[in-house]
Amino acid sequence: MRSPLDRLRHALSFELIALLVMIPLGSFAFGMPMQDIGVVGIVAATLATLWNMLYNLLFDLTLRRMRGTTLKTGPARVLHAVLFEIGLLIVLMPFIAWYLGISLWHALVMDVSFAVFYMLYALVFNWAYDRLFPLPEWQTAR
Repeated sequence: MRSPLDRLRHALSFELIALLVMIPLGSFAFGMPMQDIGVVGIVAATLATLWNMLYNLLFDLTLRRMRGTTLKTGPARVLHAVLFEIGLLIVLMPFIAWYLGISLWHALVMDVSFAVFYMLYALVFNWAYDRLFPLPEWQTAR
């Protein structure tokens, strides 16, 4: 299992890199000022970082209990990303609608768009992170 410090490094690097990409893309895609998308992005990143740390711990505990290892297969990575984004979507949609003064429907479209971006980003980021910082137990599992 990853240490708390490693989980913090993972969560913070994930969110910081994502913000650098998502804010300009979101501003362009939705025709809104970067400042507004930036506030939404920073609030979302803060909530997502806290959720990320808790969710990844729970997911790894479940994997270890069910399989005896935290090594993730391709399908496990897809499930991991989808479940994470569904939980975050439920929390963020009302905030986006309120802050941007838009309808819940528009907020849902924005939130789903961000979720799709983050799911694809999470798959790539987590795979790269696991390659850069592999756990010793994975060497013996292969």
